[in-house]
Amino acid sequence: MLGKVLIANRGEIALRIHRACQEMGIRTVAVHSTADASAMHVRLADESVCIGPPAARDSYLNVAAILSAAAITGADAVHPGYGFLSENANFAEMVEAHGLAFVGPSPGHIRMMGDKIAAKDAMRRLGVPLVPGSLGALNSLEEARSVAAEVKYPVLIKAAAGGGGRGMKVARSEEELEEAWRVARTEAKAAFGNDEVYLEKYLDRPRHIELQVMADAHGGVVHFGERDCSLQRRHQKLVEEAGSPVLSATERDALGAQVTRALRELGYRNAGTLEFLWQDGQFAFIEMNTRLQVEHPVTEMVCGIDLVKEQLRVAAGEPLGYGQSDIRFHGHAIECRITAENPDTFAPSPGRVHTYHAPGGLGVRVDSALYSGYAVPPHYDSLVAKLVVHGATRAEAIARLRRSLDEMVVDGIDTTLPLHRAIVEAPEFQAGDYNIHWLERFVARRQEGRS
Repeated sequence: MLGKVLIANRGEIALRIHRACQEMGIRTVAVHSTADASAMHVRLADESVCIGPPAARDSYLNVAAILSAAAITGADAVHPGYGFLSENANFAEMVEAHGLAFVGPSPGHIRMMGDKIAAKDAMRRLGVPLVPGSLGALNSLEEARSVAAEVKYPVLIKAAAGGGGRGMKVARSEEELEEAWRVARTEAKAAFGNDEVYLEKYLDRPRHIELQVMADAHGGVVHFGERDCSLQRRHQKLVEEAGSPVLSATERDALGAQVTRALRELGYRNAGTLEFLWQDGQFAFIEMNTRLQVEHPVTEMVCGIDLVKEQLRVAAGEPLGYGQSDIRFHGHAIECRITAENPDTFAPSPGRVHTYHAPGGLGVRVDSALYSGYAVPPHYDSLVAKLVVHGATRAEAIARLRRSLDEMVVDGIDTTLPLHRAIVEAPEFQAGDYNIHWLERFVARRQEGRS
């Protein structure tokens, strides 16, 4: 087993990783910027190293500083968490080149899945269903027109190296295609340094369904069921559920068997999440995230398995030690991502937290690095807490979520707690009757009502 792990991240995920390490008897090293000197993960870690000023490019993206911190503290491994360097294949290569274990997939698989065209091509070869569209990058506007005519409008132009909705434009007619093509390529070049784009059929009412997988280096691959992440605003997830209100156990098992077979053939290792669009009973692969997901706690709540501990065991070379038939799903879990933003305008709201009170009780979990008196810095992602609830049924989970949201207090800064309280009361949410476009319309109606 690993003796000491450097956590190359910050905030709630850094604290989450520290807790798993502590329970396994693994010492931790926290790296931090000057803005995070008083952060909870820094205060609790066995050792800490300042790696630069507040700007992420000078600290949490500073590869030389992170590797130097690992060297001077004698770390055995690096856990990247999510975001920052977690899906940077070059970073993973450098970690391994320095004799450290990278707690994640191989650099080759990170690189493959980071290129959405290469990822789709791999999944196509392995028999995983895809959204109809171009077979690879589009070489010209004329080629885009030809593919669009074949799959029928509306269509989506997407960046090959994209993420977070950037480099993604809808064209509902041939007249709109040229503008979508031009804007998507421009955004992709600016955001990712790569203007390659491809085309997919635009689905009008899909759900976003993802499957959590774990693989060891000995051929063992399992899945931990699906998460429904359809409640999104501007391609950013706000609420996630495990399992999905629309999937049956039969559909889950069929998709899981297909995915685990594909990843076994690829020789994949460690944690990963395959994302699909689901509409009218059909799945279509869109991308794979080669890291731990923000929403992994909902999976842990229904499976009773600590995914970070599993990551650490696999990184140490251990086999999973169990098969798919050993995994059982119990009840229903829902996660709300609480961010430091105005709940109406979504303007960032950094500042000092005067009072922080986390809800509790049976089936309630809060992953957060907040504490009373903590100053939320303006330099990073606005996520400040994840409220996760579990119930024997979806109805019980919703009732528990409503109660927990009412209990939770974050005073001193604006947060999205009021928005989450409103979502829980929406009849469509309570019925599980929503798709990836529903939340945008819900927020718009809510803003109109306040104007």
